Amino acid sequence: MKKVIYLLAFMGMAFVGCNPVEDIHNEIDSQDNSVAGEAEYTLTSEDYADLVQQGEDEEVDFYETYEAFSDVDDAKLMLPGFLSSKYPFWGEDSSVTVNYNLYDGNPEDVSLYVNADYYELTSADYPQGDLNAVGFYPSEYASDYINDILTMQFSTAIEGQVVLVEYNEYITEPIEGYSNLVDVDFVESQTLLDWETQSVSGDEVWAGTQYGATMDGSPTFPGSNVNEDWLISPAIDLSTEINPLFQVTQILNYSDGDDWYNIMISTDYVDDVTTATWTNIEVSPSPTGDSWSSFTSDDYNLSAYEGETIHIGFKYESDITTGATWEIEQVLVKVPGVEGETLSKNVYYKYTGSEWDLVDNVYYLLTEDYDSMGTSSGQPGQYNNFSSSVLPADYLPQFLNINYPYAQEDETLFVVYKYYEGSTVTKGNLYTFTSGEWVPSVATLQFGFTDGIWVPDNTIRYTVASSDYSLVASTLLTEPGFESAAGNLDSYGNFNRTGGSSAWTDSQMKTAIGVVLDNLDPNAEEGQKYIVTVDVYNGASGTEDFPVIKTDGVWDWQNPEDYDE
Repeated sequence: MKKVIYLLAFMGMAFVGCNPVEDIHNEIDSQDNSVAGEAEYTLTSEDYADLVQQGEDEEVDFYETYEAFSDVDDAKLMLPGFLSSKYPFWGEDSSVTVNYNLYDGNPEDVSLYVNADYYELTSADYPQGDLNAVGFYPSEYASDYINDILTMQFSTAIEGQVVLVEYNEYITEPIEGYSNLVDVDFVESQTLLDWETQSVSGDEVWAGTQYGATMDGSPTFPGSNVNEDWLISPAIDLSTEINPLFQVTQILNYSDGDDWYNIMISTDYVDDVTTATWTNIEVSPSPTGDSWSSFTSDDYNLSAYEGETIHIGFKYESDITTGATWEIEQVLVKVPGVEGETLSKNVYYKYTGSEWDLVDNVYYLLTEDYDSMGTSSGQPGQYNNFSSSVLPADYLPQFLNINYPYAQEDETLFVVYKYYEGSTVTKGNLYTFTSGEWVPSVATLQFGFTDGIWVPDNTIRYTVASSDYSLVASTLLTEPGFESAAGNLDSYGNFNRTGGSSAWTDSQMKTAIGVVLDNLDPNAEEGQKYIVTVDVYNGASGTEDFPVIKTDGVWDWQNPEDYDE
């Protein structure tokens, strides 16, 4: 892009130093025959070459080689001078719509997608999120769920807001299963491994035996001793887990109840069981307390502890009358999961004011798309982007021909892609299928001639339709001061501008035009301009143009001094 910078610098000197544009404007101002014209013009190859009349070959070569502007700002800078030369006798209120090529895409009409918000679905968003699924199953349709997901994630969305949504789909039906975060087999190890013991009272303690982690408060049968002893797990990190589950296999004998043999969970344990907060959990099935039978519990849901780090504690108590033998054979903390190959998707959704709708004519290039266009040096897949040396226009037409083989004439598609220009940015362009080929769209800028210069202009020209006259008449017929004028409009279908009792004043015309535009373009942005053409009667039938602009939420004259208020 270095030569573009030189070019802009040169043009600054050319237009500021010599100021030919000012000379042209002065010439126009001195003439009485300037006209208000309106045109649409598409730049030709000769026009790009003629944009620079002086300067080094390198600068001229840029336009001749690429026949494009470097970006929209470049076009806004260069085109006013071009229009002054092209339309030397056009004056105030003239308008020209210019169609031109962009060097690397990104016309203004694709900016809505280039600058879209972004949301990537998490496991919790998928229907099988409880299983830690990371995509939609083949039998699930993303479009059935994304509206609700975006409604929750973007609670303050405004109409027209666009979000790029990234999600995964399983290519085939995934295999469901579990992965273990904790898998402790005390029987196999015959030790307590890295579990901690704390004895609050009594001489007996937890020990690793051939039967598992064992605690017995009655070393001299049948007598018992007073004991409180804890077996505590290392820290278990559930900060990123979804739907974690706990399962224990245990034996309890010589007990007349299990009130003194509790499984506890703490989120604040640090070294001392007596200062931590513990919550008792009840698993089922659990031992009856009167046999050496082993019981494996059902999965106990630990989802209440998602996002936490926990310790599991086995709390044993006994006294002089009750002292059971408690054996912990195995402890599992696991999370459900699914296994299968996924395919990544990126799609755009637009908010309508009440729901999120899929935008079906926009395609966001994925990593595999760049790779499909070549991964060697100087090809898009090398860095998964385009650049000044790897132009989108050199690759995207063929890419679209391959991926959309059944495209119909005049079918359009916005293509959004990554582009490197010192840093990686998002750009895009509109492609149209024309005569069997996908071709990039030209960009468009509208210019208006205001105060002696051509400036980028958003003015929309609108001719009032028959239904608009009926709308104005019905809306204003009962408004004070409008009865006679609105009645005349309803009868004749045009605005009486004769100055009589049923005529429309300038102030009333502004109100009427506001009614039309609020119905036509209720979401017009601040600063939006319109030139509204209406049928009038001023002694003879004709038309009249009214230039208005959206100011502070209402429609006002662009040039208030031209009207009697």
